[in-house]
Amino acid sequence: MFETRVLSGMRPTGALHLGHYHGVLKNWVRLQAEHPCLFFVADWHALTTDYEKPGALQEVGTDMVIDWLAAGVDPNQATLFVQSLVPEHAELHLLLSMMTPLGWLERVPTYKDQQEKLADKDLTTYGFLGYPLLQAADILIYRARYVPVGEDQVPHIEFTRELARRFNHLYGREPGYEEKAKAAVKKMGSKKARLFNELRTKFLESGDGEALKRAQALLDEQQNTPRGDHERLYGWLEGGGKKILVEAEALLTEASKLTGLDGQKMSKSYGNSIGLREAPESVAKKIRTMPTDPARVKRSDPGTPEKCPVWPMHLVYSDDARRAWVQKGCTTAGIGCLECKAPLIESVLAELAPIRERAQPYLDDPTLVKNILANGCDKARALATDTMRDVREAMGLSYV
Repeated sequence: MFETRVLSGMRPTGALHLGHYHGVLKNWVRLQAEHPCLFFVADWHALTTDYEKPGALQEVGTDMVIDWLAAGVDPNQATLFVQSLVPEHAELHLLLSMMTPLGWLERVPTYKDQQEKLADKDLTTYGFLGYPLLQAADILIYRARYVPVGEDQVPHIEFTRELARRFNHLYGREPGYEEKAKAAVKKMGSKKARLFNELRTKFLESGDGEALKRAQALLDEQQNTPRGDHERLYGWLEGGGKKILVEAEALLTEASKLTGLDGQKMSKSYGNSIGLREAPESVAKKIRTMPTDPARVKRSDPGTPEKCPVWPMHLVYSDDARRAWVQKGCTTAGIGCLECKAPLIESVLAELAPIRERAQPYLDDPTLVKNILANGCDKARALATDTMRDVREAMGLSYV
C-alpha cells in the first residue's frame, strides 16, 4: 500500500548553477527511474526567512523548474509541483501544530544555527520556528518513504519520524483496533497469516529488523487488502496503532565535490558560480580567470594542486590520466595554469551544451512549464487529499 515514494523540494532561487546540478539534480534524475518521485517548488519555505521581501517568487520558481527540466528531470517519470498550490500542506501543518511539543521545535539543530547565520534578519517569527513542522507536513502529506538529504538535514527527518510516530500513537488507536487487525491478518489466508504472525513475533520479541522487512514486504504484496486494513496491519506489526502517517527515511546524498570558482561553496551570492544556462563565452572566461595556487607567481614556479581552486574541478571533470597529467605538470612547472584549465573549459562546455538545448523550448514557450506544473499539482493534490481524508477521520474531523 505504502509506495516507496521519494520527496524532495527546493526553495525558489531562480536559475541554478553547476553546484545544484552535481549536488542535487543528477541525483533526482537517477531516483526518478527507480522510485515514484515528487519534486516541488518550496515557495512557502522561502517566506520563512524572506517574508519581508518575497520578490517575484513565481518568476524565480519557474526559472528554477526550467533548469530542473533541462537537467533531465522528466515530468513523465516524476511529479513536479508548487507547494503553495497544494493547500493540504497548510492544513496538515496546522493540525500537526496542535500536537507538536514546543521543545521539539526549539531543539532542531538548524534553528539556532540559522538564527546566527542570518543575524541581519528578524527571525523571531512562528513561521521560522515552525519551519521544521512545515517541512514535516510536506513529507507526511505524501506518505513518502524516502527523502534525499545531506547529513545536516538528517535531524529534520528524525523530527518528522517522531511526529508520525506521535500522531499514529495518539490517533491510531481506534475502538476495537486489535480485533480488527487480527481479523485483517486472517483475510491474508492461512499460510500467509501464519508467516506474518511468526515474523511479527520475531520483531516484537527480539527486534529482528530482517523479520520486520519480510513482514512489510508480505503486506506490500496484498494488492486487494482494503486501505483501512493495510494501515491497521502496518501499525500492528510494529506494536503500535493504525499507521496513518508513514515514518520516512533519510536517503543520504553525497555533498557535491564541485566547489565554487574561488574554492568556497558554489553560490550565486558569493559570485563564484557557473550557471546551467550561462553563455559559453562567459563560462570559458570565468574558468580562465579562476585564482590558482598562490605559490605559482611565475610560469616556472612549481605548485601544489591540492592548494588550487582549480583542482576540485578536475576531481569532477577529469579522468585518472588527466589528473595524473595535472599533478605532474603542476608540481614540476611542466604546464602553466592556462594549460591546466583548458581541458576543464572543454569538459564543462560539453556538459552544459545539452542542458542549454533542452531548456530552449521552455524559454520559447512559457506555457509548457505552466502546464507541467498544473498537471503535477493535480497529481500531488490527489495524493494529499487521500492522506488528509484519513487524517481528518482519525482526528474526528470528518463531518460529511
